[in-house]
Amino acid sequence: MRIISGKYKGKVIHPGNGFNARPTTDFAKESLFNVISNYIDFESVDVLDLFSGTGGISYEFASRGALKVDAVEVNSKHASFIIKMAQELNFSQLKVYRMNTFQYLKVAKTKYDIVFADPPYDLPEVKLLPELFLSLDLLKPEGIFILEHSRSYSFEADNHFFDHRNYGNVHFSFFKR
Repeated sequence: MRIISGKYKGKVIHPGNGFNARPTTDFAKESLFNVISNYIDFESVDVLDLFSGTGGISYEFASRGALKVDAVEVNSKHASFIIKMAQELNFSQLKVYRMNTFQYLKVAKTKYDIVFADPPYDLPEVKLLPELFLSLDLLKPEGIFILEHSRSYSFEADNHFFDHRNYGNVHFSFFKR
């Protein structure tokens, strides 16, 4: 896994053995961030990264100068790795919450410009995530919720859906309030 752009462009990150996360591929991540750059200025956003896994999306936002990046990851080994990498890369704006995403959403108070969720593809609640998240009022008025998912799901009928991109087996659906 590598950081695609920003201060740490090209930095390779090795999570090591024993990680059961499925990091977003570099190709899909680069394409996603090219799309996102049409909607936002990276240096003026607050970001929430749900189901953070290895932290690849969080590092990408932090490297590009995001003001605040909150990463939520339930797996303690993964969360510890994200904390360690944030310290090594001096990402002071990156804060890790080691907890279940659904628990975090119940107590979250911050409003975000970008919320990215990359749940396990076999998580039964995947199809409910857009409506669940958007009902919580955690997006700023022009905020965007991005869900990474498998081809098994289509969200085009959702009232808040506005874009879909796929890169191989990786699909991204975009939502606004």
